[in-house]
Amino acid sequence: MIEVINIRKSFGDKTILQDVSVNMEPGKTNLIIGASGSGKTVLMKCMVGLIEVDSGKIKYDGQDFTAMDDKEKKPIRQEIGMLFQGSALFDSMTVEQNIMFPLDMFSKEKYKVRMKRVQECLDRVNLKDANKKFPAEISGGMKKRVGIARAIVLNPKYLFVDEPNSGLDPQTSLVIDKLIKDITVEYNITTVVNTHDMNTVMESGDHIIYMHQGLKQWEGSNEDIIFADDQKLNDFIFASEFFQDIKEMRKTEMFRDKGWRTKKDGENSSRT
Repeated sequence: MIEVINIRKSFGDKTILQDVSVNMEPGKTNLIIGASGSGKTVLMKCMVGLIEVDSGKIKYDGQDFTAMDDKEKKPIRQEIGMLFQGSALFDSMTVEQNIMFPLDMFSKEKYKVRMKRVQECLDRVNLKDANKKFPAEISGGMKKRVGIARAIVLNPKYLFVDEPNSGLDPQTSLVIDKLIKDITVEYNITTVVNTHDMNTVMESGDHIIYMHQGLKQWEGSNEDIIFADDQKLNDFIFASEFFQDIKEMRKTEMFRDKGWRTKKDGENSSRT
């Protein structure tokens, strides 16, 4: 678990995060959503240690990350995987060399063992026959999958993902969302995703944090969000008539399913 406890962050006289507290849960896709300037990107950067907080604490499995020096932070950072918005692949390296890079930096295993791990990760993200290709030779969706493979190559406990669907078509976005969710559950990773994509919110949002003007405005699951009465959240998520209609349809479906389950449970109880 990652615990964010009463953190504050300002740049000059502009306050970006105001007393934010939240727990990022293992085995779940934890989403940070909000409009531009809401503080969600700064929150993620504080969690990975790219930005130091002004006050408050960030704990990794009970260890106070904010109180550590760079040397003490290194073991935790080795357990963190990161998928950047633009994938951030090295243009001069092949796909397999990009994935090998963290292993070259941190692993003392022999080359054959490291290469086997690279291939395992390529297989896990369903990339075949791409080992020797350069980033310029593959599609945007494939670059994202290479980025995911590189992020998980060291078997991280924590995975941070920044705008995974940026620049992707809707079908490819669904593939990436499902892959991140499946890997999270399969390896029991604490995954934190910064996203604007409403499909990601509705399909993958096990745990959602909505940021508004530096505050944690709302917190819940993708089911909770359908019934949320927070006006700021609804104005952000369901701003268009299309999404308002989707919300009402989803409400109806969930009520219908709940009624069916209640009826079925009652029938089963009467039989016993």
